[in-house]
Amino acid sequence: MSGINVKIRDLVKVHHTGKIEVQALRGLNLDITSGELVSIIGPSGSGKSTLLNIIGGLDKATAGTVQVGEKTVTALSVRQLVDYRRKVVGHIFQNLNLIPTLSAQENIEFAMVAAGVARSKRKQRVQDLLTTVGLQNRAHHKPEELSGGEQQRIAIASALANDAPILLADEPTGELDTANARIIAEYLVKINQELGKTIIMVTHDPSVARVSTRILRIEDGVIKTALAPSEVIVQEKAVSYVDQIKARINEINMEIQQLDSDFRQEKIDGDEYVQKRQSLMHIKDSLKEECSRMGVNPP
Repeated sequence: MSGINVKIRDLVKVHHTGKIEVQALRGLNLDITSGELVSIIGPSGSGKSTLLNIIGGLDKATAGTVQVGEKTVTALSVRQLVDYRRKVVGHIFQNLNLIPTLSAQENIEFAMVAAGVARSKRKQRVQDLLTTVGLQNRAHHKPEELSGGEQQRIAIASALANDAPILLADEPTGELDTANARIIAEYLVKINQELGKTIIMVTHDPSVARVSTRILRIEDGVIKTALAPSEVIVQEKAVSYVDQIKARINEINMEIQQLDSDFRQEKIDGDEYVQKRQSLMHIKDSLKEECSRMGVNPP
């Protein structure tokens, strides 16, 4: 299925941490045309990931509307959002979300099982997607047997499994070195051009953002500027790999604080709290080890 339009009007998102109110999005407006590859850039805490999560049906807006194709996402029920996430959007996360006990092909197939796709169609689709991301010979390898770049390519294939018309990529190269980041960016361009998918990518890396057809900068919860790819290096200070790692560690610390607060306020149960906290700590420890290997003190 080829891409679809995204229309956002007066989008507001307010987070509450105890008595503190943080307005992540402040009446944001945005139009993305079917088949575009758009990058969202901006400083940490500017609302980039919040915007992506609302478009993807992973978070609820406080006010405003998000329309993806013919669906008004902000008006969908919980059950409708489940169907929307399975069929309309494919998510590519920085922390991959691959199941460690499954092989590469089983990870790709997993999303199709949940959507009720017939076994015969699943097998052929998996092979096609492995070919798309150039990993036919890694089909039976588990995530720990793959490099970081290969894992992210499997994550991209998984996001494409149900032929969703829109892909949302949240820092897809954030934990990769420069060479692998370039490879992932090139695969996203390939998918955009050959399959016609609408792709919205959040990134800290100006060199990755430059592969997009349009680059939007968020500041203080609104779109401040629109840049052409040729302009981004001039206006954006290049972010080194080390800086990306440090920024991600700081973001994880904030996520852990929010998670602790949600648990104290009984917004989540103990099992969910432990699972999410352990996952965040695991990522954080991996990033700190990477800093140590590079001779840098983590924040």
